Amino acid sequence: MARKPCAPGAIRGIIPPLVTPFADDETIDEAALRLQVRHMMSCGVHGIVVGGSAGEGFTLTLDELRRIVAVTAEEVNGSLPLIPGIIVNSTREAVLRAKALADLGVDALQITPPHYIFRTDDDAMLQHFRDIQAEVGLPILIYNVVPWNYLSPALLLRIMREVPGVIGVKQSAGDLKLLSELVTAARPDERILGAIDALVYPCLAVGAHGMISQILAALPRPCVQMWDLVEQGDHRAALDLHKRMLQVWNAISSDNRVAVTKYTLSLQGVPTGRTRRPLTPASERQKAAVRAVIRLVLNDDELAAAA
Repeated sequence: MARKPCAPGAIRGIIPPLVTPFADDETIDEAALRLQVRHMMSCGVHGIVVGGSAGEGFTLTLDELRRIVAVTAEEVNGSLPLIPGIIVNSTREAVLRAKALADLGVDALQITPPHYIFRTDDDAMLQHFRDIQAEVGLPILIYNVVPWNYLSPALLLRIMREVPGVIGVKQSAGDLKLLSELVTAARPDERILGAIDALVYPCLAVGAHGMISQILAALPRPCVQMWDLVEQGDHRAALDLHKRMLQVWNAISSDNRVAVTKYTLSLQGVPTGRTRRPLTPASERQKAAVRAVIRLVLNDDELAAAA
């Protein structure tokens, strides 16, 4: 059922992108999805993203994405901002997906710029977001992640200023300088969110309004702890946690990191299923690397359900 989206200011804090649990036949495991949402909420997260990169959104059909959003909306029940990801290569397809999700109780859309090998000019990119917003009317976060279609701070600010409804940017690709420039230039009603997995603390320390990144899916509770420490001004403790989280992320981060993220979350008693081919399961070497460092950030009780 459609409802009024939350105010843009409510999009802040730790907003994990859910992994999509697939059964052995690569269909969506809805029971596991519900358990994952409940786990995230029990960790105290401030919002939820579905169908993003961590959720293998690039593999999902429109019907599958709609079902994932609907199931998550049932579990969240309006208590947290719900933000689906849209990862497609044309304005037409982005509009189609946005319209299909608009009646499911979502609060904003996380839209990745076209990510094929070609790049359009700045005016056309602005028009891309203008056309989507005009068709659906939902708030939009631009997911600035595509290396060959990277949007400059000047263009991102221009889009936010010229396209009502584009409320913010999720800044990725490990560029803390770009994130800092956006935070410095942003208006109070513009949301700048970090997506630099290795640098949760630095992102928050330079003023990001929150985080949406894969490490939040792997380690939701420590990431909420990091947010709380920064909000409290306890930077000594935040730096200590950062150093420990970095070691865990270094074990997770690899060419196959969606699978390793799923494995890391499964160690916390959350069923995560398989990845979709051609992605492969985490290797035994990758699993061992995570197990060797996971207790740097999670205690035995938090890992009690682990196999």
